[in-house]
Amino acid sequence: MDERRHLAAMLRDARARTLALVEDLNDAQLVVPYLPIVNPFLWELGHIAWFQEKWCSRHLAGERAIRGDADSLYDSTAIPHRTRWSLPLPTRAGTLTYAQRVLEIVLERLETRELTDEARYFHLLSLFHEDMHDEALTYTRQTLGLPEPGFAEPAPALGGPLAGDVEFGGGRFELGAPRELPFVFDNEKWAHEVEVRPFALARAATTQGEIAAFVDDGGYRRSQLWSPEGWAWREKADANAPLYWRREGPHWQRRHYDQWVALEPHRAMLHVNWFEADAYCRWARRRLPLEVEWEFAAAGSGPIKRAHPWGAGALERLWAALDSESRAALDGESLAARDVGALQLGDTPEGVRQMFGNVWEWCADWFMPYREFAPDPYAEYSAPWFGAHKVLRGGCVATRARLLRTTWRNFYTPDRRDVFAGLRTAAP
Repeated sequence: MDERRHLAAMLRDARARTLALVEDLNDAQLVVPYLPIVNPFLWELGHIAWFQEKWCSRHLAGERAIRGDADSLYDSTAIPHRTRWSLPLPTRAGTLTYAQRVLEIVLERLETRELTDEARYFHLLSLFHEDMHDEALTYTRQTLGLPEPGFAEPAPALGGPLAGDVEFGGGRFELGAPRELPFVFDNEKWAHEVEVRPFALARAATTQGEIAAFVDDGGYRRSQLWSPEGWAWREKADANAPLYWRREGPHWQRRHYDQWVALEPHRAMLHVNWFEADAYCRWARRRLPLEVEWEFAAAGSGPIKRAHPWGAGALERLWAALDSESRAALDGESLAARDVGALQLGDTPEGVRQMFGNVWEWCADWFMPYREFAPDPYAEYSAPWFGAHKVLRGGCVATRARLLRTTWRNFYTPDRRDVFAGLRTAAP
């Protein structure tokens, strides 16, 4: 398949996933109560289409806006979060019609115009923006207790535990993306040499059973295990256990969308924030890995970085199909975390498992710019969030495989536990 057709197929695929995340919800379920951590469904759908129109149709091709009021409705940098609940948004049908028309125009221009480097960049930007919002739509359904999206299959109840560490000797390492890549986000720019001290990284993510042991040992009641900021968050949130957990007699249950299920001890822990992850590490006499340690383990320490943790070549065509089947829990095939012992084919050559998919992994670092950072045309993507967010790496069950590479950086504020985040510990 040539590149133009490949791009068009991915854009159609992303829009199909967006629609699948809302099409089974009735009008009452589309009404979202105000929460600072989610968006109204109809606003988010319109914003996805608006972003694509802004960069691929209006900016790139010089097209006129389909809706004269689109900027006043959907520009996330200009519209305060709370205001999105009081905007005169189009109806469900009107929103879907707008999204469909935008895609039609973008695909028509993609087919008939030259695929320049600039055109490639903005089509990929639009694609990856939609993929990220689709992940947000997925965890919004979990936040609101709505049914699991119908396209997801049950997670295989196989794999079991996986214990132990992998030792890394450290050394000089190129952190960040090489300049030869045709598309990266601005916060990945550019590769620069750093010194990595020897460290050990857990072969597997932390499990639900390990977090349950922390809770049962009074982990949420012992202030000495928490940073001052973390303890202040815990008290304000009145958090006594992980989000979506409850006691049923002597056992723990977790809420999976609109269903309560028995806690699976060997599954990777999902829905913990940075403060909780940090407190668990203190209890376990471990620590969160540094961002550079995570990338060192995932990308390898050789002269050519691995594109994928299991050693699939160098970083090259970032939008090419990721050979992830049987290697990583991605793409929403299942929306429950897998056992940490599953997916052995996804091991790094050194023996670290599931560094892509399953759960985003908190790192110790604040999200900060690299040495040569400069904002890209979508200037609001990274720069406003430096210093107030923590870094996460690796993707989760809802992340689209095409989005990931070993240099990719995610970021959330340390209080967010609604997102699909877990942890992997390091030592010493």
